[in-house]
Amino acid sequence: MAGDDARSGAVAPAEEEPHVERLPADILAHVLSLLPSFHDLSMAGAVSRRWRRAVGRSLATRRRLSLAGQRTGDESTARLVRAAVNLRDLDICWGCHITDQGLLDISSAACVGNLTSVSLWGLAGITDKGVVHLVSRARSLQHLNIGGTFITDESLYAVADSCPNLKSIILWSCRHVTEAGLVALVNKCPELECINVGGMRVSPESFAGLQSISPALRIRSIPQILNADVQVA
Repeated sequence: MAGDDARSGAVAPAEEEPHVERLPADILAHVLSLLPSFHDLSMAGAVSRRWRRAVGRSLATRRRLSLAGQRTGDESTARLVRAAVNLRDLDICWGCHITDQGLLDISSAACVGNLTSVSLWGLAGITDKGVVHLVSRARSLQHLNIGGTFITDESLYAVADSCPNLKSIILWSCRHVTEAGLVALVNKCPELECINVGGMRVSPESFAGLQSISPALRIRSIPQILNADVQVA
């Protein structure tokens, strides 16, 4: 009994520390770096101060970060990206509450110049201002998804001028982009292999013109232009 233990001077055995808490800090950080999403990282960081520090270390080694479906805002997203100094693949598409200010803040992160893939799909709060600022610094970019946004040719001009290694771009439902922006993109991005143009207000004849510039270009689109004399995947 507890009273008898107290009178006899006996000490109750200490609660055994969980095995995971015995892991060295660098190993714990590596384990956390394998978590696939921001939500998982956020939950892990709430366990303890030690785990929160480990999350920070894990971000520094992470090469891919997906915030898709998470309700992250400008400040929290920029903070995560700044911590992920070795990031190569950034996905901040649908569900994130990102504005141009968020893209401006993200653009200052050390990893931006080394990003090879960026997805901004479905971010209704961004415009050319934020996209231009980001892509102008993402000069290693190979894959870009800006579908479902309200960008115009101005963003494509910036991509064309800043991303010579671009291989694919998704412009699904970018209804303010015109043939002029697409032509600039194809002319200045010699590595470009594929464009997704579904839902755009561009004629099939314009797509044929793009392929006269780059015959190997694959144009993915919607059923309305499947009968056009262009190569549609």
